[in-house]
Amino acid sequence: MEDRLSADEFDALEEVATAPRNERPSARVARNAKRLSGLKYIEYARNGALSLTDKGRQTLFIKHCIDGLRAIAGDPLAPLAPDVAAFLGKKGHIAKREGAEGYEATRRGLESLADIDGSDAS
Repeated sequence: MEDRLSADEFDALEEVATAPRNERPSARVARNAKRLSGLKYIEYARNGALSLTDKGRQTLFIKHCIDGLRAIAGDPLAPLAPDVAAFLGKKGHIAKREGAEGYEATRRGLESLADIDGSDAS
């Protein structure tokens, strides 16, 4: 089965991650729940509530890291979540700017973005 997620499915994952436990799912979540559940990104509790699985949390984190790296490549002052900044810095994809606020994408980070964009095209 194809594991690529559409933008709508990623948005549904975000909604599941941030929605209160007992809130009724939105139309976007309801529309994508069957596929996301089948791919093991979300799961139903006994009371019918939806929650992210470990795979879903990991997928969202990777998406946030890629989006953050793209944002830094375009604007060194772009805001990053602390966990995303720590991960990208630890992996050598971004570095603090010397004498200025913000981050800059390293050569390794730019190469990673090029690889990601190249794999998206195929």
